[in-house]
Amino acid sequence: MTFIRPTLAALAVATAFPAIGLAADAEQPVVVVTASRQAQRADEAIADVTVIDRAQIEQSGASFGLPELLARQPGIQMATNGGPGKSTSIFMRGGNGNHTILLIDGMRIGSATTGTASWQDIPLSQIERIEIVRGPASALYGADAMSGVVQIFTRKGQGAPRIDAFAGAGSYGAREVSAGVTGGTERLSYALRGGYTETEGTSAKMRKATGYNPDHDPYRNTSMSGNLGYRLADGHELGATFLATEGRNFYDGEASFNNYNNSAQRVWSLHSRNRLTAGWTSTLRFGQSVDSYEGFMLSKPAGSTIRTTQDQLAWQHDIRLPVGTLMAAYENLHQKALSEGAFDGGRTVNSALLGWTAGFGAHTVQLNARHDENSQYGGKTTGYAGYGYQIANGLRFTGSIGSAFRAPTFNELYYPGFGNANLKPENAYNKEIGLLWSQGGSFASLTVFRNRISDMIVTFRNPSTGRSMPSNVREALVQGVSLAGGTRLAGFDLEAGIDFLDAKDRDSDASLPRRAKQSGHFRVSRKVERITAGVELQGVGGRYDAVSFSSSSLATATERDRLGGYGLLNAFVKYAVTPDWSLEGRANNLLDKQYETAYGYNTPGANVFFGVRYAPR
Repeated sequence: MTFIRPTLAALAVATAFPAIGLAADAEQPVVVVTASRQAQRADEAIADVTVIDRAQIEQSGASFGLPELLARQPGIQMATNGGPGKSTSIFMRGGNGNHTILLIDGMRIGSATTGTASWQDIPLSQIERIEIVRGPASALYGADAMSGVVQIFTRKGQGAPRIDAFAGAGSYGAREVSAGVTGGTERLSYALRGGYTETEGTSAKMRKATGYNPDHDPYRNTSMSGNLGYRLADGHELGATFLATEGRNFYDGEASFNNYNNSAQRVWSLHSRNRLTAGWTSTLRFGQSVDSYEGFMLSKPAGSTIRTTQDQLAWQHDIRLPVGTLMAAYENLHQKALSEGAFDGGRTVNSALLGWTAGFGAHTVQLNARHDENSQYGGKTTGYAGYGYQIANGLRFTGSIGSAFRAPTFNELYYPGFGNANLKPENAYNKEIGLLWSQGGSFASLTVFRNRISDMIVTFRNPSTGRSMPSNVREALVQGVSLAGGTRLAGFDLEAGIDFLDAKDRDSDASLPRRAKQSGHFRVSRKVERITAGVELQGVGGRYDAVSFSSSSLATATERDRLGGYGLLNAFVKYAVTPDWSLEGRANNLLDKQYETAYGYNTPGANVFFGVRYAPR
């Protein structure tokens, strides 16, 4: 395999981490729920997981939102069409942009017409915690989780009532304000917050791109979230959550400033969690998510609407057995998609899933199976089998195999003059092994994976008919090595990650678009009395923006529009004026690197952002 030599180099680096981290302070274990749908320690999960908490979000220096923060995590690359608020794709482990699903408080959100989530519209101010699970997860979450899952948990409340707030401003006319109130008693917990961000931006497109317009393309976003929980009695809880965002984004497309779209993301859920017996907990959750888009152009003053509504019901039972824990659940998902002037339809998915996790001394096992019955294309069964072995104190081996699939989008199926109603789901079969070392707050992880994708859906233009349409005709092989680590050394907090990726179309040997063969990041920070400061370096190798197929047989393909590699240097500082008040500053792209994540689209140059935060402890 093409990444064998990088793997050996990664192993050499991994062996150095334990020697570095022996003196690190012990920390509380991190808990993750997305990896198995049940709470477990992150360092005991078999899947490749990352947890980003609120403190890390505030220190990240991610001025331009969720996509920027995710792109700094191992195994994730990003492409954006012009900077903040513009359409963004997330590529996890070399998969396509529609191979990763986004959950918010357990609810699926995204567009059923494009198959992707509006990552750019989710503000960091509303997020308490992010859990990232890499690898196939259809056996847990159904269609589209071919490369991974990102789950966002909104802010929650506890303890005495308190108000927190943040206000800041920076380059490109960036402004941000947010405020919230949280609290709780022995029975009641609550949180309510709102936020607003905007930026004047630059021109979304470069001069070389079709539709270039030298004007600025602003973006603004208004958001609100809430969380309410009430404990009826010991072991019995009712809860409700919601998140709503509205954005307006200007873009290049015609020779006019009046090209913009209005977007809205809304998700709410109600849940009842009941301990039926000492070892049996039932969780019933019902909710809805909406992904809405309305576009306006000078030539189309009336606008056009695209909307996805997803009604979701999940009933999960967690039962403690004499050996391990059983998870049994039923889900019902109804998706309704509207594309004004094109189609208005829906589909229903009924799902049954089982899971079992158990520990036997140094051994850990996780088994999952799921069957999805889709009203559009029939049934699909997926599975997952994972094994972990504690080699020594702090050193753990993991291995897993899993299957996953992606459902065709409504655009791929029904869009007039384009759709193909005969499409089948894409299928994936993944194998991976990993090593995880953790001790005293330090960690190092190494993951090697191989994901084979069949019936891959691609769009091509048939020269005999002149029509472009999607078809199930390709196979892809995505394989790679991911190394990550973190420690504390001489008072400095260090974190680093590097990825080697080989993502190719097996039929033509062409690289999958917008995925670099190498990417990585390095971060160092230190706290001295009231000041916390750090720098971060992010690097991404060269890649191609697109692949062109030369004939209707798709026997050959040509990589085109090469995107050069780039390195970004960022810095941040925080000064605690008092225990409750702090001043924050961050500088991104300090070297003013000119780079592209999508061909012909601009990205931010050197920029700064300063703010003041009030956060009572």
